[in-house]
Amino acid sequence: MALCSFLTMLLIHITLFVSLCYAADPFVNFEFEVSYITASPLGVPQQVIAINGKFPGPTINSTTNNNVVVNVRNKLDENLLIHWSGIQQRRSSWQDGVLGTNCPIPPKWNWTYQFQVKDQIGSFFYFPSLNFQRASGGYGGFIITNRDIIPIPFGTPDGDITIMIGDWYTRNHTALRKALDAGKDLGMPDGVLINGKGPYRYNDTLVPDGIEYETIEVHPGRTYRIRVHNVGVSTSLNFRIQSHNLLLAETEGSYTVQQNYTSLDIHVGQSYSFLLTTDQNASTDYYIVASARFVNESLWKRVTGVAILRYTNSKGKAKGPLPDSPNDEFDKTFSMNQARSIRWNVSASGARPNPQGSFRYGTINVTEIYVLKNKPPVTINGKRRTTLSGISFVNPSTPIRLADQYKVKGVYKLDFPTRPLTGAPRMETSVINGTYRGFMEVILQNNDTKVQSYHMSGYAFFVVGMDYGEWTENSRGTYNKWDGIARSTTQVYPGAWTAILISLDNVGVWNLRTENLDSWYLGQETYVRVVNPEATNKTELPMPDNALYCGALSKLQKPEDISSATSIMGSSRLFFTLLMIVCALIPIFR
Repeated sequence: MALCSFLTMLLIHITLFVSLCYAADPFVNFEFEVSYITASPLGVPQQVIAINGKFPGPTINSTTNNNVVVNVRNKLDENLLIHWSGIQQRRSSWQDGVLGTNCPIPPKWNWTYQFQVKDQIGSFFYFPSLNFQRASGGYGGFIITNRDIIPIPFGTPDGDITIMIGDWYTRNHTALRKALDAGKDLGMPDGVLINGKGPYRYNDTLVPDGIEYETIEVHPGRTYRIRVHNVGVSTSLNFRIQSHNLLLAETEGSYTVQQNYTSLDIHVGQSYSFLLTTDQNASTDYYIVASARFVNESLWKRVTGVAILRYTNSKGKAKGPLPDSPNDEFDKTFSMNQARSIRWNVSASGARPNPQGSFRYGTINVTEIYVLKNKPPVTINGKRRTTLSGISFVNPSTPIRLADQYKVKGVYKLDFPTRPLTGAPRMETSVINGTYRGFMEVILQNNDTKVQSYHMSGYAFFVVGMDYGEWTENSRGTYNKWDGIARSTTQVYPGAWTAILISLDNVGVWNLRTENLDSWYLGQETYVRVVNPEATNKTELPMPDNALYCGALSKLQKPEDISSATSIMGSSRLFFTLLMIVCALIPIFR
């Protein structure tokens, strides 16, 4: 009887859990300890931001619909936020990790992020978003793989390789920040890093001896997926691998029409993944190169990152000159035409960007239009600032989303202009009032002398057009309304415009900014506030229990509770473990 009762109760519990076994999404858990280390990526000892003692930090591996839990211990001497660049946190800007949305993690504190990577695949990265910290490191890759039931539009690669490229200064982020505060330009970077390491000594004059460089080992006759992220400060980089073609396959969550490139311009904040076939002979190693673009190349020769691709049967070191970068001195449209050639693979299966399940974005009626124009830095109230449409954004002491939650008045204004201001520029906390389920057209006009990259949190937008000159209403005639790439970061060339379309179906407060760290730090950003007017909680997740408080709400902040982070991590692991045990028992009792 006892056994019968036990089995009866077990079957009842199994019945209750069975739906969860087929519907619940797994948790993946990570521990991040963010601290300073001393490193010499360009041969000069300097302070670097590491995660778990490593620079760059670990790559987060997850799968579509996974619940990601990252427990962050801030061991820096200043506030910290981790931003998940390109991760569309559906229904929750509470975890986005930017100052206009979240209160920072204080020094020596512990805080846990928890979000779901819903309806996504692809190559992304994370980085510290405050105080110019990305210039000192703290970044790493973020991979979202497809679920097994969803096919990918290429054969399964033999390996997966993450490559972080970016310009680098031997001054740390605090020194760079002070220079900007003093109204100075940062000047030419000291080099380009590849996976946190300096250049291979391909030239005895340009590269000093004793610098550690990155070596990537591959087997001959195989195909690898290489995910490349530009995590630098402000320099566009041309990426290439000597004697090898790069078959573009995906960018920031969208599969692309596959085509070969001998090199590709990767702008600040952008991510691409290529299929690399190791089909060359192994007489020598091969150069992997990331070199500065849209600069005076004779002056910037030393600002070049060089790593080594080594076949397992290689017979010697790489030698000779580096493979040439694009020669477009007299053709300024080369890079733009290359960007235009990147098209969305509309026939591929897999998770899709917003609007969910829609491929005919070109037939959706536009409900609101914003022309956002940036110019060279200006002086406002005695300070050197950058602007977007004449407004230099001021981060509020109380984050916008937190102010909404507690109905704190006067934190921001919903008055961001639809067209650039004609009067004197001003410093304000001015926010775009987005219409829920609206379809927004944004024209990014770059009237500066350098390339700008623009990113929007919480969304993938459709890049539908770009050209030189001033955008006009007639420019819409050149838009790609069928297979424009969907991504979260796009470049805008100097003296040119880029047009994007955004389906505002993700409720929250989302950062729209330049990815160039110097321009971002000085105010070239805003936020898009998207609120569901209906009385429902189905379109946004509730405020997390461990939310931090600051500004006007700082009195609500309780002392740090270390156990809360542990309990979140522990409960998710325990729940998932129990769920897996029950699911494993189901076939026994069927």
